[in-house]
Amino acid sequence: MTSINSCPNCAPAPPRLTSDPSRDASHMAHALRLARRGLGNVWPNPAVGCVLVRDGRVVGRGWTQPGGRPHAERMALDQAGDLARGATAYVTLEPCAHHGRTPPCAEGLAASGVARVVTALTDPDPRVAGKGHAMLRAAGIALTQGVLSDQAAELQAGFLSRITRGRPFLTLKLASSLDGRIAMASGESRWITGPDARAHVHALRAQHDAVMVGGMTARADLPQLNVRGIRTPQQPVRIVVSGQALPALAPQDENHGPLWRVEGPPDQLMADLAGRGITRVFCEGGGRLAASLLSAGLVDQVIGYSAGLMLGSDARPFVGPTGWDRLADAPRFRLVETRTIGPDLFHRWRAI
Repeated sequence: MTSINSCPNCAPAPPRLTSDPSRDASHMAHALRLARRGLGNVWPNPAVGCVLVRDGRVVGRGWTQPGGRPHAERMALDQAGDLARGATAYVTLEPCAHHGRTPPCAEGLAASGVARVVTALTDPDPRVAGKGHAMLRAAGIALTQGVLSDQAAELQAGFLSRITRGRPFLTLKLASSLDGRIAMASGESRWITGPDARAHVHALRAQHDAVMVGGMTARADLPQLNVRGIRTPQQPVRIVVSGQALPALAPQDENHGPLWRVEGPPDQLMADLAGRGITRVFCEGGGRLAASLLSAGLVDQVIGYSAGLMLGSDARPFVGPTGWDRLADAPRFRLVETRTIGPDLFHRWRAI
């Protein structure tokens, strides 16, 4: 008598599906690492990662591609092919449920025959907002939600901010002496920090949709505001906040992103950037722009690089006048990370 497992014409038995929190967390962490590859390159879309696992083996991987297409799920499904049937999909954000330039990812997962989907976050975009999860359940797919949700929310801070707050996530970067100065009184500032710290700045620029400076900084330094020394699919948008005509900065080309001049009250300026699709902004000063953003309560994260020298009170401070009269007026930040980069001290703070 021939057993069903040895029957040459029989389909292979579907994989056994069991929920293991440790295993789910490990595969979701893998998906989050993939998602990070899209930061700075996929706006206004979220940077999503997807891992397909069948019988304990990864059969497909994907992340949102530059420009936002194809989506992570589609990339992973195309890689897996028929091996997606019966697999578990780990996705860092709820699969989309709306028709755009491509069919919904929730629909694609269901059509592929995946047996289970594990997600980290529900997508707050009103076009999705639970509809992707509902589509999967309606197709009879087992669903687990909220795996590594805090880590996913950290990664998706820009997309979530644009959708829920109507503005991009704003990082303020400050490179200064130990006494908080960014340049001599003459304006000389190259270089306060060392080459390792400056290379690290380029890696952070590559993870943001836009790099922003004030008009005075643009006119004094003629900065390139691009990513150098690192391969990146696309250069960030260069934003100069100024009511005056721009100086002669480099034109847009393969090494320089689009150049936008913007002006207006800080809150309106940030809302306008969100309206243009920007989700993550890396602001590099100067002092007046930093002060205006801090005073408006718009700074979500501060990145600091402190060099081992002091320049004195006649040198230029990294934050201009704020008008605050009391300590209670100053926004507080909590320390998230600190380490040395070359001879300099790197420190990262999040708004409280």
